[in-house]
Parts: sequence; C-alpha cells; structure tokens
Amino acid sequence: MSSNDKEQLEGSLKGYKEKISPHVKATLKWERELIFTGRTQEGYEIEYDAHVQWGCKPTDSLLLSLAGCMGIDVVMFLQKMKVELADFRINLIAERNPTPPQYFKKIDCVLHIAGRNIDKKKVDRAVSLSQEKYCSVYNSLRKDMEVNVTYTLEDKEPPAERPVID
Repeated sequence: MSSNDKEQLEGSLKGYKEKISPHVKATLKWERELIFTGRTQEGYEIEYDAHVQWGCKPTDSLLLSLAGCMGIDVVMFLQKMKVELADFRINLIAERNPTPPQYFKKIDCVLHIAGRNIDKKKVDRAVSLSQEKYCSVYNSLRKDMEVNVTYTLEDKEPPAERPVID
C-alpha cells in the first residue's frame, strides 16, 4: 500500500472518529441480588449477573467490547480497501489471572474473513491500524496483556444487500 493510499485510508476515518465524544456517561443500577443493569448514554442496556443466570459477567462484556471495537475498525478498513466482504466473525479465547484481580493475561482473537479481493497485506494493515491507532478498547487495556490476532481468509461472493461504505 503506497503512502498516498495510507493517507487516504486514514483520512477517510477522520470524520467517523471525530464524531466520538471525549466525554462518556453511563449508569449502573443494582436490580437485586448480584444483578445490575448498565445503561449507555444512548440508552442501550447490558445486564450483568455474577451468577450468569440473568446477564453476562462484566469480563465477558469487556472481551466482546474488544472484539466489537476491533471488528468495526477492521471491517471499515477492509471496505475502504475495496474488499467485498461476505462474512466476518471473531472468535476469542482469553486467559485470566487465577487470583484476584482476575484480569485478562492473554487474549487470542481469530478473525474469519470471507469475501472477494481479500489479501493478506490488506488484512495485516487493517489489524495493525486498529491495534496501533484506532481501537479504543484495545488501547485501554493493560499494557502487559498479550493479544494475539490471527485470521483465516475465504474467497466467497458477498451478498448484494451489504453496501460498501464510501
């Protein structure tokens, strides 16, 4: 990828990233027992439950937040690189510290990417941009945590109903 292509790719992200407020608000309300409801400033809710009967564990939502943030970045970058995506999925396996605080020591992310016009260099660049500069969740985690990203590529015809972002 030429330096002009890199500048154009990063320039196209400016508007998206500049729309993100530097101040974020959220609330967490205790419902009963060890069950809580988290609410974002936009009104989205996440239920947390220490016993995982009525909601997820906070650490599970952190893991999914990492995948969501990285997934948004990688898909957006690949679309800007004219990759025609048919499918995208991230499988995660994490290892936690065995004693409190039970932080994540290691996270393995396997990206499964299917579509047309995919090549290893484009995926490597998209993952690199996400980790080094754009993924807020990744860059908010412990610096001593190991995060490994691998991927599989599949040549597959994309469905007609998914538009490419310009």
